[in-house]
Amino acid sequence: MRLFFSGAAHEVTGSCHYLEAGDTKILVDCGLEQGVNIYENIEIPVPFSAIEYVLLTHAHIDHSGRLPFIYARGFRGQIITTHATSDLCDIMLKDSAHIQEQEAEWKNRKAKRAGEPEVTPLYDMNDALGVLQHFLAVDYGEIHRLNDHVTVRFSDIGHLLGSASIEVWLREDGIEKKIVFSGDIGNFHKPLIRDPQYTQVADYAVMESTYGDRLHQKGGDHIAELAAITQRTLDRGGNVVIPAFAVGRTQELLYFYRHIKAERLIHGHDNFEVYVDSPMAVEATHVFKENQSECYDEETRELVRCGINPISFPGLKLSVTTDESVNINFDPRPKVIISASGMCDAGRIRHHLKHNLWRKECCVVFAGYQAEGTLGRSLVDGTKKVKLFGESIEVEAEITQLHDISGHADQAGLLAWADAFEKKPDQYFIVHGSDDVCDRFAELVSKETGRPAKAPFSGSEYDLIAGCWIRETEGIRIEKAAPAKKAQGVFARLVGAGERLMRVIERNQGGANKDLARFADQINALCDKWDR
Repeated sequence: MRLFFSGAAHEVTGSCHYLEAGDTKILVDCGLEQGVNIYENIEIPVPFSAIEYVLLTHAHIDHSGRLPFIYARGFRGQIITTHATSDLCDIMLKDSAHIQEQEAEWKNRKAKRAGEPEVTPLYDMNDALGVLQHFLAVDYGEIHRLNDHVTVRFSDIGHLLGSASIEVWLREDGIEKKIVFSGDIGNFHKPLIRDPQYTQVADYAVMESTYGDRLHQKGGDHIAELAAITQRTLDRGGNVVIPAFAVGRTQELLYFYRHIKAERLIHGHDNFEVYVDSPMAVEATHVFKENQSECYDEETRELVRCGINPISFPGLKLSVTTDESVNINFDPRPKVIISASGMCDAGRIRHHLKHNLWRKECCVVFAGYQAEGTLGRSLVDGTKKVKLFGESIEVEAEITQLHDISGHADQAGLLAWADAFEKKPDQYFIVHGSDDVCDRFAELVSKETGRPAKAPFSGSEYDLIAGCWIRETEGIRIEKAAPAKKAQGVFARLVGAGERLMRVIERNQGGANKDLARFADQINALCDKWDR
């Protein structure tokens, strides 16, 4: 019975943990790395074709975005998650595959001109569509027995629609241990979704530490702040442009604007329009509507019982097609434009910035974290000129932020989750935080709970029965050591297929001689075709 740390170890993205009990092999999350990464991720110790289950905490790409990748390399197990997460992944994984294909196409155009070899996308749409067939959705609170070795339960963790912490009961050689994976822990009193639910008992806990070094500002009224920004911008005759993540943040903003409209907090512009210009955000908004009974908080459910759609209102315009998007900026009337991506590094928001940044009467409102190196971060930091689509744009618009609107719990919220166990875990494992934050937060958790806490590096491995480390690694910095050479691109798919074939062969041991002989003949015929 062991736990192996692969992704989001001393880093914030790329969550992936390998869990083994008896002969059952599990991944908890399978996310893409995003932004700047400083450490190598050590691959899990078994082929992807050997993985029988993936337990998925939520739909964000840094937790789910590598699922099509492992499917392309032989994974054919079940992905267990909540209904809302399954619905959101149907949108987000297809969108991610589209981005992978687009980026590869762009790189290959440059490579062709330079006489360089072509690259293949990390995965393609067929891989995304294929892995989506392996999702199994379960209800919050439902105890789900996977097999003799593993039982799981998902609890609402309040980070995103469908997000969950996962309790996992493991059995091996008559011994049972319980480990809890926090997922991304949400804030209290967020619009639409419920507050985080706590777990009472565990032997081990794997918990995130994204904001383990800071406290969110308390008492801020985001609705009043957004209303004031909108009022002064519309009074100037300008547009309010809001870069927002398509899933989660966009729907929160719609909730705010529904309230602003219902309470008539904007004066002199009663019929102002709010555009959501993002096909993925439009699809995600439909998912929010469909999962209201399971995921909404009590206040939001009361609105629904009264016949009020909490994320819809007069003047809301949903833009899907390219023509609809283009026409937004040809309409001279002042308006609100919510568009992805949230950090302005891609997507339709860049077109809206091109048309509005140079106008003094306009305002760009940032409603989320802006990572280093992104256009959004440059604007927040006060840059006076940006380049968009090959054109230099003077920044004359007002640039402002809605502070502390994060979907992540702050240090106090994280500690509250860690301390809520009535039976404290024997060991806390701290993940999903920046390099220094992980270590400092582990010390804080240990101090607050009286239990040991450790922030492992990728490649570290723990024996859950003996309660000790099998292996503790040091982080391998990317700039100091080249990654080990691995099969790349289409060849990696072939390697994955071969690994899966060996798994199938092993599972057929003891089968009827006639069937095994036919299977062997089919393999040999295939080898004869390609052994050249």
